[in-house]
Amino acid sequence: MINPTEYVPKCYYPRVSTYWWVARWAYLKFILREVSSVFVAWIVVVTLLQIQALTRGPAEYEESQKWLASPLIVALNVISFLFLIFHTVTWFNLAPKAMVVRLRGKRLPAAAVAAPNYAVWVLLSAAVAWIVLRS
Repeated sequence: MINPTEYVPKCYYPRVSTYWWVARWAYLKFILREVSSVFVAWIVVVTLLQIQALTRGPAEYEESQKWLASPLIVALNVISFLFLIFHTVTWFNLAPKAMVVRLRGKRLPAAAVAAPNYAVWVLLSAAVAWIVLRS
């Protein structure tokens, strides 16, 4: 009698590295954008902690400022800021792909959809900088 399992072809599964996504910029950019969400969450938590310290009085706020001035937190915030910039730029560049805008039956170019995002970002950043630095 013939054993049917002897003649069953085996599928070929090539070995794939755990870091296969590093080889192509598009995949790496996607992974970095996803990781940047952790840093966005970190900045939100730090902001909420600052607001909480501010509402508890000058002593608590001074303590939070000392904690924020520690080298580890400063380094983490600098890295977070860079990831925030990356997250924002990649998100704005995705807007034309996620949102199809038509004007008189024709699709607007990607730059026409992304440009208002960048314009508002620059205006708001300038307004915040003016408020913070006008002392």
